[in-house]
Amino acid sequence: MKKQIKIWLHSDSSPDIKEYSITRGLIFTTAFFILVIAATVTYKGFDYLKLKKQAFDTDLMLKTINEQKNEIKEQRIQVQSFAKDIGKLKKKLVSLSDFEKKVRLIANIKQNDDFTGFLSIGGISREDLDPGIPLAQKHNHLIREMHKQINQIDIDTKKQSENYIELLRLLEKKKNLLASTPSIMPANGVRTSKFGYRTSPFTGLKEFHAGLDIANRKGTKVFATANGKISYAGKRMFIGNEVLIDHGHGIVTKYGHLSKILVKSGSKIKRGDVIGLMGSTGRSTGPHVHYEVRVNGIPVNPEKYILN
Repeated sequence: MKKQIKIWLHSDSSPDIKEYSITRGLIFTTAFFILVIAATVTYKGFDYLKLKKQAFDTDLMLKTINEQKNEIKEQRIQVQSFAKDIGKLKKKLVSLSDFEKKVRLIANIKQNDDFTGFLSIGGISREDLDPGIPLAQKHNHLIREMHKQINQIDIDTKKQSENYIELLRLLEKKKNLLASTPSIMPANGVRTSKFGYRTSPFTGLKEFHAGLDIANRKGTKVFATANGKISYAGKRMFIGNEVLIDHGHGIVTKYGHLSKILVKSGSKIKRGDVIGLMGSTGRSTGPHVHYEVRVNGIPVNPEKYILN
């Protein structure tokens, strides 16, 4: 016989007392289901909180990864920018080296043939400077190359400094010679015909052009390219109005096709003085100045005697 639990309930609306019977099994079953539901809700609650924490940690990790990617990208941009600056610095040093050689040539000072340095080092490859390189790809080769070039530039800068100190000392001794050595452009304009063999604009035949032609508007000023003495100022066949300057040391410069001569024979002249105006006198196809440099009577390339 099942055990029952009797419950008496009294209602305010009725004076009668009602009796109810509940078995213990029903009570235990109900309590069991309540506990199961409570345990399930608790488990699901903990599981939900765990998922929320994992989602938060994931978002935090993704944020950190993105920040690191941006940092790596920024560092790569800085490294590549620094590499480009190294390339520019190298070009400037090469330019200074070339300028030194030109000065030594003009001043007839022995070249430093032992100075090679960075001139023998190749440049940084375009692949290493490509901004589209994947972030996962390391830049070890670029960094090694940068270190190599920085070290070489440091060595060559010191060597270049020593060369300039030596050059200044030698130039001081040759000050008078340098003042009499052509070193500037004789006029502003466009270089239309260089020193060397060319096709004659008049005969169509191959001929040797002994100077440098610089074209500009008629009346453009023509300058003496070094200190000297006017040895001739007058008209000649083919060359038209011409000025010859004797700079001493076997050096003579020649200026032809002038529209007007502003100096006289025998007068002394300094570098930068205006000696005439550009024109098209003599055999000429248009306004220009024909400029020659002769050393001991032999025409040499004027380009080697222009520093500006």
